[in-house]
Amino acid sequence: MRLVLPLIVTFICGMLMILQFFIPHRPFSLLGEELSDWYMIVASAAIFLGVVNLVQVHLMKISQRARNWQYSPVVLLGFFVMTAAGAVWGVEEGRPFDYMFQNMVVPMGATMFSLLAFFVASAAFRAFRSSNWRATLLLLSAFIVMLGRVPIGDMIWRLFPGAASGAHPNLVSEVAEWLMQVPNMAGQRAVMIGAALGVVATSLRMIFGIERSYLGGAE
Repeated sequence: MRLVLPLIVTFICGMLMILQFFIPHRPFSLLGEELSDWYMIVASAAIFLGVVNLVQVHLMKISQRARNWQYSPVVLLGFFVMTAAGAVWGVEEGRPFDYMFQNMVVPMGATMFSLLAFFVASAAFRAFRSSNWRATLLLLSAFIVMLGRVPIGDMIWRLFPGAASGAHPNLVSEVAEWLMQVPNMAGQRAVMIGAALGVVATSLRMIFGIERSYLGGAE
């Protein structure tokens, strides 16, 4: 029963969510809206469980003096302060929660991404080594796009005769824009289509009970 009941619930809910797109009338449209509301309720419960797990993990690290436990009090303090500020004064613009978010969370996030830029640059350097014609093509395209998107590319173009007066358009910038809008966009859409097909296949496997990994130990 522990295996059959979840499979039945998954099948019924999955089929109802699919049918509401093909039969947008009652009762399927109403059932689809109800299931969407229940999804929000379950997601909220999952967020609550995540909060409980966060507090438990960091309290355990503090009690056991685990590695880098000194950061755990900072995490818990920041979590409770932000939660209290949002619960008491709200999250609207100009409130303490918004002030702390804009002046603490946003700068720290920008700092993390700026540090990641060095790792991205290192990985790009290793990936763009022209070991074959594909890597050479990727390296050349990346070089043109970077020149067309950064200020130094425009400065280099202005050194050419007639470019400084604006008589000739910035060909490097135009080629970079074409690379981003045509080949890059085509590649992105191909990846998205492939990902969507993968999602559809996985969803059908779950609906028809072929994929059962989400059941955990129920099998």
